[in-house]
Amino acid sequence: MILALDGSAIDGSAYRYVTGLAQSSPSWLDSTVSLWSTYGLGLFAVLMVLTWWRARRESPGAALLALAVPVVVVLAYVVDLGVKLLVREDRPCQSLRVATLEACPAHGDWSFPSNHAAIAAAAAVALFLVSRRVGTAAIVAAGAMAASRVWVGVHYPHDVAAGLLVGTLVAMTTVAAVRRLPDVSGHPLAASRLGVLLLAPRLAKSG
Repeated sequence: MILALDGSAIDGSAYRYVTGLAQSSPSWLDSTVSLWSTYGLGLFAVLMVLTWWRARRESPGAALLALAVPVVVVLAYVVDLGVKLLVREDRPCQSLRVATLEACPAHGDWSFPSNHAAIAAAAAVALFLVSRRVGTAAIVAAGAMAASRVWVGVHYPHDVAAGLLVGTLVAMTTVAAVRRLPDVSGHPLAASRLGVLLLAPRLAKSG
């Protein structure tokens, strides 16, 4: 069954309140939030590389877990996209016709759940399960990403909340599955050139 959710009945008033704040806020604040909303996901890519670089110096298993983080993000995006196609919720800027900081997406670019929130949450939770220090910063950034999508006017609050939930569930499930994999430290691939590059530079020193 294909749904067609009218999100305005859920928290349209909250959406109007937030976008109203955005319209009355200083231009520097709006510009900062818009910049983060558009390009902030790049920070998570940087954190993934940083976490992998540190993890490969600990053990092949830790490096493998860090390498799984981008896979978690892709899976979260696919799941989120599937829900979007099922629910087919119009963007709030289409249904409520309010002034927004970001141009309103075209019809068919569905709103529920938020892809940005799902991707950010998946990356943040997966990173936290690899490195609490990096992951804590990533979780704060994911919350900021979710809030920014409402601020610029392209999502209802429930869209970003659902996106955060999707990303979190996918990350926890996938990381748990990766952790159940056999230890790779003694595998021949770990001692290969690619394995040494990706997983354990210490193997090269001891070889």
